[in-house]
Amino acid sequence: MSREPGAPRPLSVIIPTFNEEETIEDCLASVAFADEVLVVDSFSTDRTVEIARARGARVVQREYGYSAQQKNWAIPQARHEWVLLVDADERVAPGLRQELQELLARGPSADGYWIRRANHFLGKRIRHCGWGTDRVIRLFRRDVARYQDRQVHAEIDLPGPLPTLEHPLEHHTFRSWSQYWRKLDLYSEWGARQMFQEGKRTDGVQILLRPVGRFIRMYILRFGFLEGTHGVVLSMLGAFTVYLKHARLWEMQRTAGAPAARAADTAGGAHPAGAPGAAGPSASEAGPLLREQIGRMVDEERARRVR
Repeated sequence: MSREPGAPRPLSVIIPTFNEEETIEDCLASVAFADEVLVVDSFSTDRTVEIARARGARVVQREYGYSAQQKNWAIPQARHEWVLLVDADERVAPGLRQELQELLARGPSADGYWIRRANHFLGKRIRHCGWGTDRVIRLFRRDVARYQDRQVHAEIDLPGPLPTLEHPLEHHTFRSWSQYWRKLDLYSEWGARQMFQEGKRTDGVQILLRPVGRFIRMYILRFGFLEGTHGVVLSMLGAFTVYLKHARLWEMQRTAGAPAARAADTAGGAHPAGAPGAAGPSASEAGPLLREQIGRMVDEERARRVR
């Protein structure tokens, strides 16, 4: 069926999920304006799928490997040319919704768009500590956009500079200490594995100084002190994550030659959550969101994209 002149281009929203019953309903409500809502679930064991179907979403399920792999499988499943990818702990506020609808009505001029994220930590929007500049490519043309094939820090791979939308996604990344500690633990393992595979190495000096440098950058150079106690806590968490990642990279260096490590790498290449020779959380235990959000916020290694 041809599109009527002036009618908005239809939009598919993709939401990756695993055990997101606490967040999925609000997320679905915020994207109800879309022509299709596709929930890509990693075999949740809670009420995520039930809630999604009750809200009218189309649900497909696939075993989770890592974030970029899952999303690259999901994108071609969308029915419409234009796709908006939203995590379960994100919300499309009215301002962004209107901007998206107006853009799709007049016709996008690029194959993808950056969207800023308004990141919330323990009930407060954080504008400093480096969180205020967070941007992600989330609106894109289905047939040309794919994520870089990386286990961590993957971004949509589109050539050339892309426009940035005015209104942000609302991102509620921190809901409880238990939830966040799990993220910290998982991300530090994945980040260390990525560095190890890229041939990067660490030592006692880096293990000592890199966390200190991260705290200084977040709390002083990026004005985290303006956030009050939130800034102190967040900057300390950033430093601690860097420490964990480099300590685990050092562990991998120490155990890389052990027979158990070689066996683990051979047998468990699809599950790089743990250090070589050590058991780590499985993909199904971790869920699709936990292994990328912390890295996007506090990793000192992430290369900045050209804006």
